[in-house]
Amino acid sequence: MDWKLELVVVPVSDVDRAKEFYVERAGFVCDVDHRAGEDFRVVQLTPPGSACSITLMRNDAAGSLQGLHLVVRDIEAARAELVGRGVAVSEPFHFTEGGQTPGLHPERQDFGTFLSFEDPDGNGWLVQEVRGR
Repeated sequence: MDWKLELVVVPVSDVDRAKEFYVERAGFVCDVDHRAGEDFRVVQLTPPGSACSITLMRNDAAGSLQGLHLVVRDIEAARAELVGRGVAVSEPFHFTEGGQTPGLHPERQDFGTFLSFEDPDGNGWLVQEVRGR
């Protein structure tokens, strides 16, 4: 039996502001923006090429989601795209025995190089390089 993760709820304080960030800055595709009355809205967004989407939900826990991973084949190109779209994104980093270390993984090992960014509420994302898939 396959178990596929298809949706992650991202808590935000302002759905319109978050939608603008994810579509205009992070480059996600808006799949659904549906309202049913004053208090119900579904905004579903998908990163390009992903089988999993996010849904933005106005919630008091805005900014509490940390460690979501996006996987890319070329982390330098991904960083350049995010910077070009106006996202405040970290420099690439990797991990050694001493902890988080600046720069690309020395061997460009799959799953070895990361960068990070946050949405306007502080929900934290990691971008991880996997070249061999």
